[in-house]
Amino acid sequence: MSSTVMTPNLLDGRLKIRHLLLVDAIARRGTLVAAADDLNITQPAATRTLRELEEILGVALYDRNPRGLSPTPFSEAFAAHARAVVSQIRLAGKHMAQLRDANRGTVAIGIHLTGSTALVPRAVEVLKARHPLLTVELTEALPRRLLSELGSGRLDLVVGRLTQPTDEHFIRLPLHEEAVSLVVRAEHPLAGREGIDASELSGYPWIFPDAEARLRGELDQFFSARGIPLPVNRVETTAYLAVRHLLLATDSIAALAVSIHEGLAGVVSLGPEFELASHSVGITLAAGREVTPAASAMIGILRELVAS
Repeated sequence: MSSTVMTPNLLDGRLKIRHLLLVDAIARRGTLVAAADDLNITQPAATRTLRELEEILGVALYDRNPRGLSPTPFSEAFAAHARAVVSQIRLAGKHMAQLRDANRGTVAIGIHLTGSTALVPRAVEVLKARHPLLTVELTEALPRRLLSELGSGRLDLVVGRLTQPTDEHFIRLPLHEEAVSLVVRAEHPLAGREGIDASELSGYPWIFPDAEARLRGELDQFFSARGIPLPVNRVETTAYLAVRHLLLATDSIAALAVSIHEGLAGVVSLGPEFELASHSVGITLAAGREVTPAASAMIGILRELVAS
């Protein structure tokens, strides 16, 4: 005896954009409360919307427990579809705006500290000189969040370190290779010294990347390979202004891409013996999504600057 699996009819008018936006927000923010805040709605309204969606789909997307929501196997699968639909709707809006006026529009760019802080502002300067009516939105965050925003259509591209090859979700376009050096302020006790023993490094304050950053793992490996304990006195951040201030105002040590520290007056490298492995800096795009004219202009300028 065979059983028939009922396919929900998602085109009968019950499924609304707000259902898709909520699922996307929960996937990005992790909780219903944060998702409601992201969408500027109340938690009861978010709860009702989620229940409506589960009734339409005929499955539970989340299990309820005292700690909140736990995703079921259906949640991630439907969130991927919801994100794709929402992304296409956002893209349609951008295309309509740019068709009305080719010189207007918006390009939303995600950046993270390693590899993009020096390059992107120069590219924005050139873009605005050529297209002064284009609006540029810059979002600085950790890579995981930026990829989530890119996948949902909130960002047009991400510029920064490439840690993965192109796959079914994202297209990676390398721009250049860049080394990472250990740096300090010019007045630091270690600045200009030769023959620095690596064991001395953990005795100073440090600025570490956040735990989920790829560079953080490489720094952990740097200390482990030399049998040196991780510095206890440290600040963990990838916020450029915070890194800059702490480097110039304290005896902190940080690992920065060469293009970043070379643009910081008063900051010097501890030397080539303390360089970490080079990495590729590039552009990440959402696979299967057409690039807007504004984003295409930005990509062209980024490539021009690297080539020159």
